[in-house]
Amino acid sequence: MSTTLDAPERPAVPETFRNVSTARKVKNQTATVLVWLSFAIAVVPLVWLLVSVLSKGLPAIVSADWWTRSLSGVTPDEVRGGVYHAIIGTLLQALIAGIFAVPIGILAAVYLVEYGRGRIAKITSFTVDILSGVPSIVAALFIFALFISIGGLAQSGFLVGLALVLLMLPVVIRNTEEMLNLVPDELREASYALGIPKWKTILRIVLPTALSGTVTGVMLAFARVMGETAPVLVLVGYARAINFNPFEGNQASLPLLIYTELSTNPSAAGQLRIWGGALTLIIIVMIFQLLASFISRFSAISK
Repeated sequence: MSTTLDAPERPAVPETFRNVSTARKVKNQTATVLVWLSFAIAVVPLVWLLVSVLSKGLPAIVSADWWTRSLSGVTPDEVRGGVYHAIIGTLLQALIAGIFAVPIGILAAVYLVEYGRGRIAKITSFTVDILSGVPSIVAALFIFALFISIGGLAQSGFLVGLALVLLMLPVVIRNTEEMLNLVPDELREASYALGIPKWKTILRIVLPTALSGTVTGVMLAFARVMGETAPVLVLVGYARAINFNPFEGNQASLPLLIYTELSTNPSAAGQLRIWGGALTLIIIVMIFQLLASFISRFSAISK
């Protein structure tokens, strides 16, 4: 007797799906064409932008001085110097924002998902929704009124970081909230069944499970705030020299450098710095995106 198992019969295709009408085929083809056309319309401006920035900014960034020197002592029409001072300022201001926004955002998301019930949770969620729609200039003016007009502090990179906190918080909160909601309830219930308290379940089970997506969201939040122009225009002055102290003095950043050169330096050297600064900012944001993908891939919980 043969022991070979017979292959299972394929289920019959219903007559409705075999006899597709010509009108439906036309509609399907039309929808396909429209989708691809919409994709092309969206991609063309992006490709044109990237090609323009690369072609006009690449001659600036290929120089080693671009990454290692500032514009201190360089006249506006001289094609030399670099944006090291602006890169340092951009990273320091984003770091200040992250120090405040990341822990507060993650804790707020944990509260909304795991504990949020009643009026406080509704107020918190409503506030996050409001922050999500706040323009960057409003955040900058709020910090200016609170710390400079009322508090009497001088303009500094630290205040820029505080303004970026308001723009970064809703991104971190909403992303972390979504990641925590994706954690299966069975994991929580299994932990509770073993007698593990809720706070330890959140710390040891829920947060590690959602870690990869949370880290990706944090990196996206950093990439989102590093290109903001309004806070640096209102809260700090431009400096052509390096300033490692965000609490005192003027401090450059890439958006501020681009704006300053665009508004005050029409020379060829200024145009080169504008496009080079834009390309540098794109590269830094891309690095953060790749870093987010790398961390997300290697921080995932093994199955």
